[in-house]
Amino acid sequence: MSKEYKGYRDLIVYQKSYTAALGIYELSKTFPAEEKYSLTDQIRRSSRSVPANIAEGWRKRKYPKMFVSKLIDCSGEASETEVWLDFSKDLKYITEDKYLSFSEVYEEINKMLFSMINRPEKFTH
Repeated sequence: MSKEYKGYRDLIVYQKSYTAALGIYELSKTFPAEEKYSLTDQIRRSSRSVPANIAEGWRKRKYPKMFVSKLIDCSGEASETEVWLDFSKDLKYITEDKYLSFSEVYEEINKMLFSMINRPEKFTH
């Protein structure tokens, strides 16, 4: 490994995805009550799955294929979160500014994940 990571919490992608999930949680508190068991639940679940899968993948990094598989799962969850953000904007539950802000964060998260997917040897052992 070129850089020594003590744990998944040291990964910038984990930090960004965890912070984004907290932001999504706060943002979704303003969604209409009728969305509680649909959009609110879905966006919270998918956003939380990103850092959770990073943590799970970190524990499997001894096996590069398993590590990469979990990172691909992370990217899928990040992309799902982007779809729920699209719905949130189009249904006028969030402002365009909030939408753009979160969209930029998730685009950056996906870029970081794909960098890791393409170079797993930097993280595995």
